[in-house]
Amino acid sequence: MAQQNFRVGRLEQEIQREVNDILLKRVRDPRVESVTVTGVEVTGDLQQAKIFYSVMSELASVNQKAAAGLEAATGLIRRELGSRIRIYKTPELTFVKDESVAYGNKIDDLIRKMHEDN
Repeated sequence: MAQQNFRVGRLEQEIQREVNDILLKRVRDPRVESVTVTGVEVTGDLQQAKIFYSVMSELASVNQKAAAGLEAATGLIRRELGSRIRIYKTPELTFVKDESVAYGNKIDDLIRKMHEDN
């Protein structure tokens, strides 16, 4: 069991690294230029991968465009991933916006304001 968890963790890191690289070098869609992969969760059976991403802008329009760009590029990203990673079956990819980055920025702003008030 521990071996399986180690394999999943290693696979998650590899997928994160490769998807970031694919977005940078292979996807020619301007909507995904500001997208950064922040984490990956792979199911125990290695069939599904949730790819968490953040976008530099907090504008809703930019976030919607990034989500649409990722949706459009999912097939290309999965094919490219399949050729780069040695695994029996490339997992299905789902892109999920990572809200923790925005949440962290919000907390930082609140702390900064609190210090300014004092």
